[in-house]
Amino acid sequence: MRKTFTDLVRHALNGPTMGTRWSALFHAPAGFDPEPVRIAMAKAVTEVDAQMSTWKPDSDLNRLSAASPGEPVLLPPALMEVLDAGLKIGRVSGGAFDIGMADAVTAWGFGPNRADEDRIRAARAKSRSPAHEVLELDQAQGSARKSQAMAFDLNGIAKGYGVDRLAATAQAYGIDGALLSIDGELRAIGTQPDGSAWTVAVEAPDSERRATHSILELTDIAVATSGDYRHWVEVGGRRLSHTMDPRRGMPLLNAPASVTVLAETCMMADAWATAMMVLGRERGQQLARSLGLSVLFIDPAPR
Repeated sequence: MRKTFTDLVRHALNGPTMGTRWSALFHAPAGFDPEPVRIAMAKAVTEVDAQMSTWKPDSDLNRLSAASPGEPVLLPPALMEVLDAGLKIGRVSGGAFDIGMADAVTAWGFGPNRADEDRIRAARAKSRSPAHEVLELDQAQGSARKSQAMAFDLNGIAKGYGVDRLAATAQAYGIDGALLSIDGELRAIGTQPDGSAWTVAVEAPDSERRATHSILELTDIAVATSGDYRHWVEVGGRRLSHTMDPRRGMPLLNAPASVTVLAETCMMADAWATAMMVLGRERGQQLARSLGLSVLFIDPAPR
């Protein structure tokens, strides 16, 4: 007798990663043991964090940041993949997405340390080249080399890649319908058991309360949102976004309240959401149309 979706058991797995939590929602036949899936997913995101964290002193990304200019640094394939994607999006976005902003991120207090006025002044005064002009990848050797001193930050892309690793893990266990997430980055595989799309909410950009702005129905697609309403610093009574302006070495001013991007992978959705925040509505929509990206801009509420 053929099983129907009513014979399936709902599983909701989750665990800590990257300063937040990962989650996986899927259905499986009765008797399916989800524990090996949970262990494999936890291992997958732990590996991403170990390689790409700016908070872990011994991460592979921090090894690259600490290396001398001209020194080739051997890196694991996953990190090479994410660096390659970050550099390509940096080029296409005209530097709006820049993985070479770690010094500015740390100076303004969004990294492991508190904001520091001296480091802020240094970050703003620094004559900077975008990472895609500084970092060279040798895919054949699995190494990276920078032409000048630069520290790297993958916070605008690593979580999305982590979600893609969750999706790959689910598929490796024969799960053909799932909703995976890390923080606000999500990816849908297939559909729900009844054939309907996975339904997710786009949050209204309101730091005082949790509210829904709109609803998305997802099937075999990823979504990521970048905004200024959850993570910020206050300087001189003004709230500043955690998203950096690569041109100025400081948080964005007059940016959209949030940008939501749909893409084939969560890594791409994550990175483009950040890039679109930097570009702003007018430039961002123009580029999105040329690339065929689905993007939702939400403007700040009048004050």
